[in-house]
Amino acid sequence: MSNLTKTSEVETADAARGRGLKVHHLKPAPGAHKAKMRVGRGEGSKGKTAGRGTKGSKARKQVPARFEGGQMPLHMRVPKLKGFRNRFRKEYQVVNVATLAELFPAGGEIGVDDLVGAGAVRRNTLVKVLGDGEIGVALNVSAHAFSSSAREKIIAVGGSVVVL
Repeated sequence: MSNLTKTSEVETADAARGRGLKVHHLKPAPGAHKAKMRVGRGEGSKGKTAGRGTKGSKARKQVPARFEGGQMPLHMRVPKLKGFRNRFRKEYQVVNVATLAELFPAGGEIGVDDLVGAGAVRRNTLVKVLGDGEIGVALNVSAHAFSSSAREKIIAVGGSVVVL
């Protein structure tokens, strides 16, 4: 046996065991890898109009993708939002001291739950007491906020205010 046949037999045996094939030996199958088509580079294949046909906006390069052919553009058709909305604003349900005097003529302790039960405010909301009207009975009012005039009127008739 010659030396050349021994080497090829060893290589074949190594390849069978998985040792002969390396990553740098790999290449694509014949005809599987095609070169990129270079369009618009002269009068050969895909030259001149480069597959865009002739004339029209789609044959041009400068027309932006958002262009709608002279129709009123989308960004001009949609309504614009005006003003500013504070994300951190606190919305209060308001109750006047005159309403408290009407709903609770006997006086006593009044909380947010009592106001909800009487139908003065909605449940699960913040409540603020305002000073509109007159009060003649002593009330111990618990709410989330009070105006200064409401605080003065409630304390003047012998009541108290508690901020929750």
